[in-house]
Amino acid sequence: MGASRSSGTTDALGPDEEPDEPGRADGQGGPGGPDGQGASSVPLDSGAGAGAGSGADSGAELLAALLDGMDAALCAFDAGGTVTHWNREAERILGWSAQEAVGRKGFAGWAVRRADAHEVQGRLMAAMDAPGRQVHEFALLRKDGSRVLVRTQSARVLGAGGKPAGVYCAFSEVHAQIDLERAIALSEALLEDVSWGVVLVDVDLRPTVVNAYAARALGGSRTGLLGRPLGELVVQGVEELEAALAHVLAEGAPGAPAEFWVTLRTAEGERRRCWRSGFLRLASPLTEEPVPLGVGWMFRDVTARKLAQQEADRLRFRTGQLHRAARTVSECEDPMEAATSLLDFALAGFADHVLLDLMEGERLVRTAATPADAPGPCLLVAGGSIPVRYGTGHPALQAVERTGSVRTSAGVGAGDPEGAAAWAAERRWPRDAAHALSTVLRSRGRTLGVLTFLRAANRTAFERPDTAYAETVAARVAGAVDLARAVGPGAGE
Repeated sequence: MGASRSSGTTDALGPDEEPDEPGRADGQGGPGGPDGQGASSVPLDSGAGAGAGSGADSGAELLAALLDGMDAALCAFDAGGTVTHWNREAERILGWSAQEAVGRKGFAGWAVRRADAHEVQGRLMAAMDAPGRQVHEFALLRKDGSRVLVRTQSARVLGAGGKPAGVYCAFSEVHAQIDLERAIALSEALLEDVSWGVVLVDVDLRPTVVNAYAARALGGSRTGLLGRPLGELVVQGVEELEAALAHVLAEGAPGAPAEFWVTLRTAEGERRRCWRSGFLRLASPLTEEPVPLGVGWMFRDVTARKLAQQEADRLRFRTGQLHRAARTVSECEDPMEAATSLLDFALAGFADHVLLDLMEGERLVRTAATPADAPGPCLLVAGGSIPVRYGTGHPALQAVERTGSVRTSAGVGAGDPEGAAAWAAERRWPRDAAHALSTVLRSRGRTLGVLTFLRAANRTAFERPDTAYAETVAARVAGAVDLARAVGPGAGE
């Protein structure tokens, strides 16, 4: 099971095996022979065996080359404990060449301290009397006199008659073995149910290994997701994700994690998630030039944290806007100017349009609005107030009736702009309006009118936190409107 280097010393492992034994040159009793014995029964030198020729030479050279190319150090002993084989990795670890090692009796005095030699040799040769492999750890000596701790795996070699003929021993430095075991343990642990997703993606950007966390996040089973394009799993955001994976394959891993917002298709419908992702390019360790095997993609679902952060940022911004608005309107002499100034501050980042309709008798009258065809400030309607012709069931009328707030949306996507425009026109709103929030203006127990905020189709619909903000703004606007009526003409009405 070992090969001596090209040193001229090519002893077979079994002392009972004669080089001229019939059948050796033609493969009988060799690795592929009917007796099933190992390579130890095959002489490796060009002059060994009856009928030895070019075939035997090439076979010996091939076996020697294979064993010399092994990643593990390998040596072998005959039944008497003499070193018969010593490969190139053994020379690299200990510094002793094959010419120096082959033919020595045991390790005593050169590869092991004399005080330890008896124990080490006994443990190695004990493999002759036991089936299977024996694993040991002990210190060996390098040629320069330093010591190295190795882990060995030794096993007996059977001769042609089925009797133990020697021992082969594969060994490696303990720290290298431990590093390998740690790497294997780490990879197995990552692919179990850890607290983040791990997906191995091949060069075609298809999952090849998925751990339990990733399977739950992607909405499938660990085996059902394998080999499927990511586009079948991710409805929106897959282009950005695949671009990141392709970049890692071509250029290597980015220096920092990236966050991707994706929309997933699940049995319960579509859901939007945020994944904080890191990437590693996987390359084969068996080639001189790094050949990419794919990408290791690790991610965590941070949707709840991102939404909470966004909500905190939004609340901080809106509070700041209301604070600035309060300071501005306190300097306004005209209460209606204060109302429109407050709406300008409230509109920033919140909506695209705002409409202020006040009650005059039983009708709603348009009093102030932002431009319908372009962004602009909220201004009082020039030339007097204009009654609005809202139809039955209009959101503004519902807000007055309920003394509360009403949210509504066009219910059509960005692919149907004409449908959205018709929906907005029917409600007497600007053509680009797709989402609306109407809230009533109340002051001193009276309904003064309705405030309507509008968003375009490229923005999200109004949600419950938006309603709370709109009602806060409406309360302040209602106070300004009530003051305007109190100090203006008809204050006693």
